[in-house]
Order: sequence, then structure tokens, then C-alpha cells
Amino acid sequence: MQNKTDKRIRLKAKIRSRIIGTSERPRLSVFRSNKFIYAQVIDDSTKKTLVQASDVKLSTGTKTERAKKVGQMIKDACDNAKITQVVFDRNGFKYTGRVKLVADAAREAGLKF
Repeated sequence: MQNKTDKRIRLKAKIRSRIIGTSERPRLSVFRSNKFIYAQVIDDSTKKTLVQASDVKLSTGTKTERAKKVGQMIKDACDNAKITQVVFDRNGFKYTGRVKLVADAAREAGLKF
């Protein structure tokens, strides 16, 4: 019997077999926990995290509002690192709720997927 985490990890491996971040187009990976949401831009060719953002230090707002702020924060961090295009990695999570809000907020801010 598989639990939710095992299923997510299996889906994550399937997604990662197709999605690869390069130096021209790094991978935007989103991780969602029960309390927080994290986003990081990764160059898989050098195996380095280029920029990251999370809502750990944000104390006001609902989880959905904080997810939107994380999307804007990751776009601002990408601007500082001169990154304009990324490949989105949902990390085995369904593309709905807070994961989708992070992606939509980053797109609205001007990051190209």
C-alpha cells in the first residue's frame, strides 16, 4: 500500500526524467509543506541553486496570499540574477492551489515559463 508521500516521490521521479534545468533556462522547483511554501531556481548542469524564496519569514496573510508573495519574490530574485526564462517543476504536487498560485504570480510578474 502506498501513502501520499510515496506517490508524490514516484511522480516526482517521472517528472524529473523529462524536466532538466540548464544555465540558459534553469528549473523553478516548488515545494509545499503543511505550513510553508518554498521555491528555488536550480541549474542542473552545475547542480547549484541560483536563487530561492520562501514564506518562512512572512508572518501575515493566509497561506494563499503568502504563496502569491513567494511567486513575486522569486521573480525579483531572478531579476537580480538576470534570469528571464525558467522551466517549471511542480515536484510531484498537483498543479492546483498554492503551487499554481506561485506559478501564476511569477508569470504575472514577468517570468517566462
